Amino acid sequence: MIRFTTAGESHGEGLLVILEGIPAGLLINYEGINVELARRQKGYGRGQRMNIEADSVKIFSGVRHKRSIGSPIAMYIANKDFKNWTHIMSPTSSDSNGTALLKPRPGHADMSGLMKYGVSDFRDILERASARETAARVAAGAVCKALLKEFGISVMSYTAQIGNIIADMSSVQEDKIWCNAEMSYVRCPDKTSGEKMIQLIKEAETKGDSVGGKVVVVVNNVFAGLGSHTQWDLKLDGRLAQSLISIQAIKAVEFGAGTKLAELLGSQSHDEIFYNKMKGFYRNTNRAGGIEGGMSNGEPIVVTCTMKAIPSLSSPLSSVNLVTKKTDKAEAVRSDVCAVPAVGIVAEAAVAIELAKALKEKFGGDSLEDMKKNVSIYKERLKAL
Repeated sequence: MIRFTTAGESHGEGLLVILEGIPAGLLINYEGINVELARRQKGYGRGQRMNIEADSVKIFSGVRHKRSIGSPIAMYIANKDFKNWTHIMSPTSSDSNGTALLKPRPGHADMSGLMKYGVSDFRDILERASARETAARVAAGAVCKALLKEFGISVMSYTAQIGNIIADMSSVQEDKIWCNAEMSYVRCPDKTSGEKMIQLIKEAETKGDSVGGKVVVVVNNVFAGLGSHTQWDLKLDGRLAQSLISIQAIKAVEFGAGTKLAELLGSQSHDEIFYNKMKGFYRNTNRAGGIEGGMSNGEPIVVTCTMKAIPSLSSPLSSVNLVTKKTDKAEAVRSDVCAVPAVGIVAEAAVAIELAKALKEKFGGDSLEDMKKNVSIYKERLKAL
């Protein structure tokens, strides 16, 4: 079974991630992980923190001579900004030096976390609740992407909307989507809409505000049969949805046509099945987003994630001082104006991890070679249908 866990605070010494279950023999490209970390840090609207951090991974265990050895892979990402926070975030000092945060931000974990854990300074909450944690997820996702690539499966994303600006995907050639997205400051394949998105972010920044949006993750070359209909917690879409909704600020997850299906008749909602000797079974539409009955159906998996505007504002909303109980402005914590381009990379990682889990569960194999043999046998069986 593939699983991972992360540790670390936003302004602590660094982030840790332990990834278990990766089969032995997988080439672990150290630079490839760093490329994914760099993709997460880019995007118009990111805050000053991105000028400080240049994320780089250090692999502690589970890899020898650039290949996985079957044991847990432990990775570390240093927080370069920690040098400015050594006293405030010290694990040994008992003096906060008057730095307690007392005015929780609406929309953040500050207030609910404070109530749950009984702390008096919500820095204890925000440091772990921070989206900085997603750098560790991206590192784990990069390894899982490498595993999926061995089976021809790719995971990519693009920005579909920022604020009220919606990308016109009909204006983008299908073979240009991914190239255009990677070249765009907001990861939008539609250049015209991308320019409007940048202008919208600029306007929000001048007002001390923030903006959210939508990203689309597409997984190509997924073969049918990942996930299962037999139990609720084995359904692939359910697992993907849980993983994606756990990303900070993600408030909705849709597969395929998503909420648009509410207005369609059954005859307009489903993907008719066809067959020819060259393709085998296939669909001409993909309203299901590549998943039916909790299982991949062989079409591309398409997931849309909606991200709310970030709650850390330079012009804060009203809150209450925890000591005086009087109305006050919430803490103004350094943050991004827009992190939609970055959340696409995090969403890619989340999807890659869940698909790698499903792949390993179905085909087993302590080594990559064993997995490939099992997949080959399965594909031959599908061809014989």
